[in-house]
Amino acid sequence: DPVHTIITMSLHSLVLGSLYAAAEADPYKILGVTRSASQAEIKKVYKRLAKEWHPDKNKSPEAEDMFIKITKSYEILSSEEKRSTYDRYGQTDDTQPYGQYRHRHSHFDFDEAFFNFPFNKNSRDFADGKYALHFDQYVNNVVPGSFKRPYLVKITSDWCFSCIHIEPVWKEVVQEMETLGVGIGVVDVGYERRLANYLGAHRTPSILGVINGKVTFFHYAVAKELLKQFVEDLLPQRLVEKVTDKNQLEFLNSWQEINKPHVLLFDQVPAVPLLFKLTAFAYKDYLQFGYVDQGISDTADLLKQFNINTYAPTMLVFKENIDKPADIIQAKGMKKQIIDEFMSNNKFLLVPRLVNQKLFDELCPVKQFHRRRKYCVLLLTSDEESFSPGNQAFLSFASTNTREVLRFAYVYQRHQQPLCDVLTQSKETPWFSQVVILERRNAAGKTLYKPVTAWNGSEEDQQALVDELERLHKDPSILNYDATLPELNNEFASMFIIRWVYSSYDYLTEVVDDILHNNWREMMPLVSLIFSALFILFGTVVIQAFRLNSHITYTSNLVRLRPGHMNVVLVLTHASKNILLSKFAKEVYSFTGSVTLHFSFLNMDKHSEWMHSLLEYAQEALRHDAHDDHQAANRRADYTGYVMALNGHKKYLCLFRPVYTGEDADANRSRPGSRDDHPPPPPRKSYRSRSVSTLQIHHKLDRLGLWMERLMEGTLPRYYVPAWPGLDKITPGK
Repeated sequence: DPVHTIITMSLHSLVLGSLYAAAEADPYKILGVTRSASQAEIKKVYKRLAKEWHPDKNKSPEAEDMFIKITKSYEILSSEEKRSTYDRYGQTDDTQPYGQYRHRHSHFDFDEAFFNFPFNKNSRDFADGKYALHFDQYVNNVVPGSFKRPYLVKITSDWCFSCIHIEPVWKEVVQEMETLGVGIGVVDVGYERRLANYLGAHRTPSILGVINGKVTFFHYAVAKELLKQFVEDLLPQRLVEKVTDKNQLEFLNSWQEINKPHVLLFDQVPAVPLLFKLTAFAYKDYLQFGYVDQGISDTADLLKQFNINTYAPTMLVFKENIDKPADIIQAKGMKKQIIDEFMSNNKFLLVPRLVNQKLFDELCPVKQFHRRRKYCVLLLTSDEESFSPGNQAFLSFASTNTREVLRFAYVYQRHQQPLCDVLTQSKETPWFSQVVILERRNAAGKTLYKPVTAWNGSEEDQQALVDELERLHKDPSILNYDATLPELNNEFASMFIIRWVYSSYDYLTEVVDDILHNNWREMMPLVSLIFSALFILFGTVVIQAFRLNSHITYTSNLVRLRPGHMNVVLVLTHASKNILLSKFAKEVYSFTGSVTLHFSFLNMDKHSEWMHSLLEYAQEALRHDAHDDHQAANRRADYTGYVMALNGHKKYLCLFRPVYTGEDADANRSRPGSRDDHPPPPPRKSYRSRSVSTLQIHHKLDRLGLWMERLMEGTLPRYYVPAWPGLDKITPGK
């Protein structure tokens, strides 16, 4: 029968084709390993083949297809469940081409297939509902959140058949990554075209990562292992340090320099687990992370020293004592929730150093009426060797007097001079350590405090501090001094240039990656950013270096600007610098768009003689100032908070004199120590005048905005200068 012969031949061809396809897709043959190969052997072969066939390095036409086969084969053989299924049935869901159906689908149901295809918003897959991203949500949630965890985002659309093909792999990756703490998002270009354009995604499907606000596109075949590697590659490279017997002391001893506890993870795998890397990224501002590979001989002493159980991952946190861990956790299959709780409970040293305002805000929070009081026991000290015994005694005291309402901390006087000036009683030389108990009352810096004792760590000092803490527990009103604290200096600001170099390296790496993939439309925002940065660099640094002549002096930068340009100069001191600069920036912000205005500051501590010489030409304004204050006879030359607008070409200046508009200082004087929420305590012994002065500094620039408007209108008095003071008027020896 001809028909029977044709059907038989067709079936025979179909069977042979299936057998050939199955043989061609054999993961053992693709990787070139035997069925008895161990996981270590399979992984070793996979790494070698993946490197050999990677499309970036192998330019042969079949490289990409071969690379995909190698990756999928490794996915099967590296999973015990999938490997067992393949050994029993000769195939798994992963070895079937997209057009074939799985064993459990014995027939094709047209209606079922049609309604499962996501052609409308209401019938989309699970990710489209749970993880759907909108523009505002991306800007307000994802971008800020990407500084604590990376995000994996899929760009999709309706009627996108390729999107359906990647869906099984995407689901599997999402389920695994989400449990590790990776953020997930889905953008449907049919409904969020604005967000897709903002991200630079111009085709579907696309997958991208977001970290530290930066977008990176995934360029390879959509396979589970490649997507996992993509997420890992998003993370900074220097998050976790490999620790061995040789460098463990150096690693742990750096706690004082970087002002952070140290976390060590002990595990038997050679590579740092992704969960630990993600944890290190989330807590990088608080903790330093290290990894110990238990499988190598170079870590044997570490395992013995800390009595590590090699049968389960172990995590230790070290604080000031590097010989004994402050906390420990050990469990098979550590979950993210357990690790997060462990990290949150150990974010700070027992006695951390206040190195910036952010840390101060976290350690010594502002009093909240609905919460229990928090007191900060602060040691004002020095990093000189002679202060070391007292500093160590304070640490020992803190370790034996821990309470929920107390936070112990210290500052170095030379790094936080303005804060120490406000809080210390003694101005004697040599300077000595002192302990202060304080409670912060509002975000503007208002603080109640009490100096307790000069501190050298003696038993008498410790007993005096114990007595004061007991009194505080019974009567909070013993904090009978008040002050407005200045914002803390950022002691790690010098690290910015190092972080900038690292960020620049990451950007250059991304540019090279985009060039290799010819993804020009997606890399245009990055190229634009880089060229803008280069333009600013060369425009403001290089061009200025060669304009007119190569000798740029202090005077020419300050006053000799082009015709029509003015330099608005704030006068301050070292102690008032942070307060005044913050206020100055707010007052002049609306005028910074003018190309004819330049903004600077002048430090009176360094250039008081230059200032005096210049203001000799504005005596009329100064006499008016003194008359208003009824202090003409003995007026002190305090120019803090003055603002000068200097016109270098026409040689004149306009002068802003501070006008105090804050709290009534006289009221404070008439009622020393007045507080909003307590009856007046006994007369205070110390710093009312200093507190009032600090408060006045904050308000000295209250009317600067109105003065700036008059400056722009040209209605301010002008004081002409025959010649600008020269370099010889700069205070010598400063």
